[in-house]
Amino acid sequence: METKVLACDGDSITFPSIESDAPPTVNSPSTLAALKEATHDLLDRQLPIALPTETVYGLAANALHADSVSRIFSTKGRPADNPLIVHISSLPMLRSLLPTSFTMPPSYPKLIDAFWPGPLTLLFPKSSAIPPICTANQPTVAIRMPSHPVARALISLSNTPLAAPSANSSGKPSPTNAAHVLADLKGRIPLILDGGACEVGVESTVVDGLSAPGVVKVLRPGGVTVEELQRVLGEKTKVLVHKRDYEDSDIESAPTTPGMKYRHYSPTVPVVLLLTSPPPESCKTESMHDILDELHASMSLHDEFKVGLLALSDSPITKACIATHYEVQRFSLGNRSNPAEAAHRLFDGLLTLDREGVDVILVEGVDEVKEGLAVMNRVRKAAGEVRYVSV
Repeated sequence: METKVLACDGDSITFPSIESDAPPTVNSPSTLAALKEATHDLLDRQLPIALPTETVYGLAANALHADSVSRIFSTKGRPADNPLIVHISSLPMLRSLLPTSFTMPPSYPKLIDAFWPGPLTLLFPKSSAIPPICTANQPTVAIRMPSHPVARALISLSNTPLAAPSANSSGKPSPTNAAHVLADLKGRIPLILDGGACEVGVESTVVDGLSAPGVVKVLRPGGVTVEELQRVLGEKTKVLVHKRDYEDSDIESAPTTPGMKYRHYSPTVPVVLLLTSPPPESCKTESMHDILDELHASMSLHDEFKVGLLALSDSPITKACIATHYEVQRFSLGNRSNPAEAAHRLFDGLLTLDREGVDVILVEGVDEVKEGLAVMNRVRKAAGEVRYVSV
């Protein structure tokens, strides 16, 4: 299958209010033509296509058509029990997907008003309009309204909600530009809409406000921070983060949203998380030289050992790594004071270092505040081991 890459100008697209289901205005003829071609692939050919969102690039298909959704799973090699997020363009489209008897919890209108369109996914009860394959047979469905104009315009112009996980082979780092998608899925999909680099760089935050009054559970940290959620919801609402504030073995074995059960975000080479915090009693602190010597020996490499380093720009880890006798290829996560930049650069760094042929990728841990919580969620899923380094 030939894979086309069509450039789209997001700045040429304007929208009415999210309360309206009227279509957007598209002032660029080439962008409008690309959106029409994507609609043809989605609805007439029932094939998945790749599109940009503000979080990562998505592999999109008609969320209301079971065969179309099944092609997402087969294209990615995605396990069938890993549910998908449904993307919408307006509140009328949202209401068309929900049971008529459903009443939103008080937290949802506040969150929608503050963060939609944007990188926030909310959990809702599922209606019969959504095929079971989309939700892995769960009674709930995860829904969000993307803020990237190309994604939202395609949903609106096709008048179709789109199921869209990340546009990559299952388990690999999520793509944050069209080149990432092409390198991975070329020949497997007909079309990539190129809307430039993703602004956020990690997937959406997934929130469950259905479980108990006055409680909002963060099932997956992402582009909207826990601090932002708490600010909008106020002190009377508890914001609890899965794996940090509570455990739920049932949802881990039968997840209601993506990113909760399987290992994700891993390049083709091993990933090692480096922490400078005091280790638990069962672990030891090591020098960078000793860590690299051990990794080199464990891989039984007879030629040169090339190390990829994904670290903060103001980190002593960088100096310690360069001081060893190994070849080091660096990629900056940005400054420690700006966790949003680390989120924006994480997947690009993993994919870039992997493409440059390193034998192992070392990733420096960041503080788990604001976007740093989402960064560490992804790195811990990608890393095969954790080492504590003395610097």
